[in-house]
Amino acid sequence: MLPEMNHTDPTAPTSTDPRRQAARAHLDRLWAAGTRFLGTEVAILGGAMSWISERHLVSAISNAGGFGVLACGAMEPARLAAEIAATQALTRRPFGVNLITMHPQLDNLVRVCLDAGVGHVVLAGGIPSGPVIRAIKDGGAKVIAFAPAFVLAKRLVRMGVDALVIEGSEAGGHVGPVSLTVLAQEVLPFIRDIPVFVAGGLGRGDAIVSYLEQGAAGAQLGTRFAASTDSIAHERFKKAFIRANARDAVTSVQLDERFPVIPVRGLFNEGSRRFLRHQAETLRRFQSGELTKEEAQLDIEHFWAGSLRRAVIDGDVENGSVMAGQSVGMISSEQSVREIIDELVNQAVDALIRQEDRMHRE
Repeated sequence: MLPEMNHTDPTAPTSTDPRRQAARAHLDRLWAAGTRFLGTEVAILGGAMSWISERHLVSAISNAGGFGVLACGAMEPARLAAEIAATQALTRRPFGVNLITMHPQLDNLVRVCLDAGVGHVVLAGGIPSGPVIRAIKDGGAKVIAFAPAFVLAKRLVRMGVDALVIEGSEAGGHVGPVSLTVLAQEVLPFIRDIPVFVAGGLGRGDAIVSYLEQGAAGAQLGTRFAASTDSIAHERFKKAFIRANARDAVTSVQLDERFPVIPVRGLFNEGSRRFLRHQAETLRRFQSGELTKEEAQLDIEHFWAGSLRRAVIDGDVENGSVMAGQSVGMISSEQSVREIIDELVNQAVDALIRQEDRMHRE
């Protein structure tokens, strides 16, 4: 039996206060381009997080009025098809699927999404090819891509993507080098033809409003949803988020420029310390001739293999990879997805009311 599907707006203001109602209407106008594009009540996307953004969390975000996004990661086509079907059994509302552009079966994964009627495909982990973008659009779905730089944003628009996510270095997981505050200034004034969603370090509704007023169509959040009651992450994983401060979420350190380390933001733990020691030992072995440069690079790259699952599913938050954005410092308790979205909306409404008050005082 399907869960209850109430198609009224789950985040509609219940207050009879005319000022709050007016502020909520203003908010709806600010993110109207985003809600139209996503087909949602609020323009809040869930970040695609491996092992976390599965059917339960994705459907919870969509049922609460936002836009859930399944993380395909390394899934094979058959498994992705099953996960999409399972999500569709939990929600009738729109959700998307995040595909990694470097996946060896990307074309087959795209076909799985199209065959299942997925309306939005998010392409991540690299610059998508023109043929992949066209295949998705020809199949009737919308394409969302990530742009960590203005030059790439312009290129993706020319390639025909339907929307962009600009993600700052404050985000959790794999990150680029530029903060959201800078990216927003570089991109939002100039990309107006398609919706642009902001991501990275966002944890409050008033912050979201500030980007909407700069021209953003909505916002993507991951870290707050990862610690929600609807997340299947291990309780120790969630408790690590609740304990953490913003400064605890750091990017992985590279000891030698000859051996690049992909920047990943997560909570510093014993695994982080062991990675530093592992790099130092690998560098010593390379310099002594025990390892070739290629062998040393692979040795460093393979260190974290399986570590995200260890943290998220097994709860080994000391040795696993506890990916988290700097917004982790804003998490003080475990809330449901619906509570988080309601809180974000109320904070946004409060910010707009304060803004109106300031204008009237001037």
